[in-house]
Amino acid sequence: MKPFRWRSGTALWAGRRFDISHWLRPDAPTGPDRVFCHVYGRSGRSSDQFIPGWPYSFVAALESGRTSWCQLLDAVRLGPDDDVAEVTAAQVRRVIVDLIEMGRWHVGDRDILVVFDAGCDAPRMAHLLAGLPVEVLGRMRADRVMRKPVPVPWISPPQGGRPPKHGKEFRFHA
Repeated sequence: MKPFRWRSGTALWAGRRFDISHWLRPDAPTGPDRVFCHVYGRSGRSSDQFIPGWPYSFVAALESGRTSWCQLLDAVRLGPDDDVAEVTAAQVRRVIVDLIEMGRWHVGDRDILVVFDAGCDAPRMAHLLAGLPVEVLGRMRADRVMRKPVPVPWISPPQGGRPPKHGKEFRFHA
């Protein structure tokens, strides 16, 4: 694989994309360290399956701008007892430190954008990656519900009662 090269004219910035993908092996039900990988069905939740295989954590470099160019930088096979967030954070840290040591990022450059899929916990990843020159961006699941703040000043309703802890719901829609 060729080393990652920055396109001339850019300000030494590119994004990193991290994803967990499964290598399904239904013919290897007794393979070492295999787990049952969740596979979404095509006709709704009732057709979802669990198939023997090995999950891998992939790191790819994404070019800035209007292009679909990317390059695979690293891949790690996850074991059945691995904490996905810990393994992914160690992998990200290793890739970022390698890029800094190779001179691909310098003090004063823009932070490296790290993009996670909906399966990763973005706040936890930001905590685990503290001290690195990264900006963490995580996609949120469509069924996630968040709450708006409580309106201020709070006016007690006529029936009484304590003020609510949260405001109205803010729902994500697919």
